[in-house]
Formats: sequence, C-alpha cells, structure tokens
Amino acid sequence: MAAIDPVLLVEDDAAIATVIIAALEDEGFAIAHCTSIAARDKLLGGRRFSVMLTDVILEDGDGLASLAAVRDQAADMPVIVLSAQNTLDTAVRASESDAFEYFPKPFDLDELVHAVRQAVGSRAPSAADAVDALPGEGERMPLVGRSPAMQGVYRMITRVLRNDLTVLITGESGTGKELVAEAIHQLGNRRTGPFVAVNTAAIPADLIESELFGHEKGAFTGAIAQAIGKFEQANGGTLFLDEIGDMPAEAQTRLLRALQSGRIRRVGGRQEIAVNVRIIAATNRDLTPMIAAGTFREDLFYRLNVVPIELPPLRERREDIAALSQHFLLLAAEDGLPRRQLTPEALAQLEARAWRGNVRELRNVVYRLALMAREERIDADNVIDIIGPEIQTANLVAEQGQGGFGAALANWLALETPPSGAIYHRALAAFEKPLIEYALGRTGGNQLRAAQLLGINRNTLRKRIGELGLEPDRFSPQ
Repeated sequence: MAAIDPVLLVEDDAAIATVIIAALEDEGFAIAHCTSIAARDKLLGGRRFSVMLTDVILEDGDGLASLAAVRDQAADMPVIVLSAQNTLDTAVRASESDAFEYFPKPFDLDELVHAVRQAVGSRAPSAADAVDALPGEGERMPLVGRSPAMQGVYRMITRVLRNDLTVLITGESGTGKELVAEAIHQLGNRRTGPFVAVNTAAIPADLIESELFGHEKGAFTGAIAQAIGKFEQANGGTLFLDEIGDMPAEAQTRLLRALQSGRIRRVGGRQEIAVNVRIIAATNRDLTPMIAAGTFREDLFYRLNVVPIELPPLRERREDIAALSQHFLLLAAEDGLPRRQLTPEALAQLEARAWRGNVRELRNVVYRLALMAREERIDADNVIDIIGPEIQTANLVAEQGQGGFGAALANWLALETPPSGAIYHRALAAFEKPLIEYALGRTGGNQLRAAQLLGINRNTLRKRIGELGLEPDRFSPQ
C-alpha cells in the first residue's frame, strides 16, 4: 500500500496539540506539528502533506486569513479548521476559505479523527467555487451564541450555503427558526434574490393556495384582479414556509407537486409557470405522529426534510443567555430605549429561568427591563419586578411530596451550604443521571418518548446517555 503523506497540525495550545497528535498517531498517521504561521509556511515549502489541521488564532496571526498563502503552496491539500472563536462568523469564514471541515472547540476527538480519514486522499474544493466576499460581521450575523448546542447549527448552516437543497428547520416556538432561514439566504448563493417568508398557520385554509400560488381575476368571489403568489415573488431567491405542520391537506398536495416539477399554476389559471426558488420550511410540531395519523403527507415530509436543522431550546444553551441579553440591550438602545447594563445578580436571575418562550421571550423581557429600570444598571430586583421571583427549591420539594426525587433533593440540599456556591450546576450533576434513568425506565428504553417526557431535545438526550455511560437497552421490555 502506498505510504500516506504526513498530517500537518498548526496548533499553539500544547494540551490540545498533544491530544490530537496521540489520537492520530494511534490511527497510524505521521504528524508534523508547529505553532505559528511562519513555521507552517516553512514546512509547506519543503514537504507534501495529506491534510492540514489549523487553529484560527495563532501566535503570529489569523490562521484563516492566511490560508491564501497555503493554497499557493498546496492547492489540493484539504484543510480542517479548529477554532475556539465559536461564532457563526467563524464557521462561515471557514466555509468561504474552502475548509474541508470546521470543528469548534471543544470538539469530539473521534469525529475529528474520522474527518482526517475522510480528508486523506481527497481534493479540497477549488477556490473558484468559493462564495463571493460578504459584508462585515456586524451587518450579517443574525445569530448569537457560542454554546456547544449552537455549534452544530452553525456547521449545518455552512454546509447548505453553496447549494439549493431544501432545508427543514425544527424547534420550539421562539428558538429563532426564521433567523436561521434568513442566515442561510443572506450568506448563501441566492442572497441577491428575494427572501419571502409566509406563515402558513396565519392564513385561512381557503386562501392558502391563493397566497402561495397566486390567482387569476375572477377565480373566486372577491378576486377582482390577478394576484402574484409567494412562489412567483420569491423567484430567483428563497421561499420560507413557516409552521408547515399547520398546512391543510389539499395545499400540501399542490405544494408537493410544485416541489417535484418546479412549476406552479395560479388558482383559476390554466398556464403552468416555471419558478426557481429555494424552499426552507420550519415547524414547531413533531411531524412523525402527524404522518402516522394521516394529517401530514409522508412524501411531502421527505421532500422537505432533505437537510434537517434542529434548533435547541434556550434552556439547553443557558451559557448563551449573557451574550443574548447584551445583544438585545444593544438592539433596544438602537430602537430608542435607554442604554442599560445587567448586574451579575440580574444575569443570574435570567439564567435561572425556564424560558418556555425561548429566545423570543428573553428578547421581550430584556426590552421591558430596558424600558422600566430606573437606573442605568439593571439589578436582580428589576428582573423580579418584571417576571416575578424565581420558583424556590423548597416549594418544588414540597410539591413532590416526601418520597422519590423530592425527598432525595431535600436530603441533598440539607448537606449543601450557601457559601459553597454553584449549587445549581452541582444539583444538575447530582440528579441528571437518575432522572434520565427514571425517564428511560418509564418509557421502556424508548429514547424519543423519554426525551418528550423530560421535555428536552432527543439529540441532547442521546448525547447525555453516551456521556453518562447509560445503556438504554437494559430498560427495554424483555
């Protein structure tokens, strides 16, 4: 078998470099390691490498900004980007630079090794295929947050920017599904075309076909003139169909026909009209039971679900609440409200909330705080005045009764003292595993039903099951 050229690792964090080198050497790769752009260029000038892994922020510059020099020396070498700058902007920059793959830190080591295997022997995409330069970050980044939960979303967004594949965005109300759709449009290859959004749940059932496909004069009572529908309005751009799960059955059939043929017919019309649109759909409903019940077409689901993107609820990305709150305070000031700052105590109050309305609810609360607070600094009392006091743990224990989790939590709390701090996170760590075991036991090991019982994302549940070393099969009926 022909020898594999070595892997070049450009990483100035010694601990991370050591872990990566050990993992790749275990797989039989030879590794050349350096910590700077200058050393990288010197190595590239003297040898050939199968793949390069590079950090973004290096001791002598920006590893992404300097990739043009890498292409001059090794045009066909795949590049895998590693970054602690975990924003959508970084993910998009990696995509624009023709990176083979992008991994936010901390990353899954097995996934990284798998990506290196895939990259070896492959040819990186041509720079000619790269998207054009885009506006600056302040103008184009609609999404905020660096949590691990959002990194998967960013990676999926970058993977659909250079194609027109249909995307289905799922997630609870208020998680930002339309923002993701807008990001795909604004950063993708259809950004010069129109972005047309339509909420299918807000349109009366007898008017939805006219809204989507348009109608001819006299097609129905009240049709006093020809009307152009959303498909034609979005021609050359993106059509965002929000709340697709609420679309009536007859409209589903016509939508499926339009997706299959790329042609539509206005209500009351005879002529078919060719349309060139990218479809992005979204729903806060679980379509699987709707398909089983016959209220949502299975063939339409498969047409829409080419690239699924699932948005995490805010309670699963609490580490983003500080950045989101600051972002909304800045937007509030731009909208004419007083400039405000959150105290650490106020932020702690916000981070402890359930946020059933997700990011939309947080935005509304921050705007109210900006309006109602009497001082420049928003404190915990301001938060409590706006959204009420945090539910006390003692009340939850009392509601649970004297047995089960309530008693266990009460006993655990009795051992804790307030000065020890971080009680919220330690309580989660102490009770997460038995809580997941309880849910799996109640559902016979069915992970989808267990996730629904817990009220969390099923992908999050699967990840935590693996990290906690649980075996769902042992809960299955024998």
